Amino acid sequence: MRRQLALIRACSRPTGSLLTEPPLRLSARPLFRIFSRPDFLAGVREMTPPLLGLLPFGLVCGVGAQSAGATVWQSLGLSAFMFSGAAQILATQLLAAGAPVAVTILTCFVVGLRFLMYSAAMAPHLKALPPRWRHALAFLLTDQAFAAGIRRFRASGDNRNAASYFLGSGFLLWATWQCSCLVGYWAGNIIPAAWSLDFVVPLCFLALLVPTLEDRSTRIAALASGVAVVALDALPMRLSLICAGLIGIAAGMIAEARARAR
Repeated sequence: MRRQLALIRACSRPTGSLLTEPPLRLSARPLFRIFSRPDFLAGVREMTPPLLGLLPFGLVCGVGAQSAGATVWQSLGLSAFMFSGAAQILATQLLAAGAPVAVTILTCFVVGLRFLMYSAAMAPHLKALPPRWRHALAFLLTDQAFAAGIRRFRASGDNRNAASYFLGSGFLLWATWQCSCLVGYWAGNIIPAAWSLDFVVPLCFLALLVPTLEDRSTRIAALASGVAVVALDALPMRLSLICAGLIGIAAGMIAEARARAR
């Protein structure tokens, strides 16, 4: 009788229920389905050469933090959470000059407005990713990471693998930035001013920019923004960067529209 009841209960279950209901512990595994170790290592490997230009930039920021009277923990916290060389240099200079905190925050905000343009370009590639991935990649977004990442997203047919590539390049940049800023802080009194390390910074950006000029519209945009940033250099609060970026975007869109109309 017991065997018959057990057989009846087994037959009364919906067919395939044990196969169609996944275990609950598998619901926490999207991270491993997105993360690609080969692409992550490819991002680390291909971002290594640009670090030669990033290291002097970090040294300059570390020296600036020491000159402003910051402690080593304050310098490390600034580089770890701000993660923007231009904003970091401006913040240390303004704080050393006794500028109000509101002015310092506003200045850094204006300098960082270029990341709005970067984010707009990256958003279509990242919208299908989980929020935690989007948040992590947004924090790692820098000029160098954007230049390398946007090429990968455009060339790759798999945005998830490209996201792992972006994560690898961004993480390497962040870790190297902390080390270079820390070395610059400790070596601030040793590095001669005649070395002019800040001259290496634009060279690093040029090395990243040139490979992205793949067609006529992007070259026109780069040329227009380059001319505009020099012509508008007298604008206060580094507004020349924002205006030049908008002018370059407009020039590129006009050039692309004309090319399509032909």
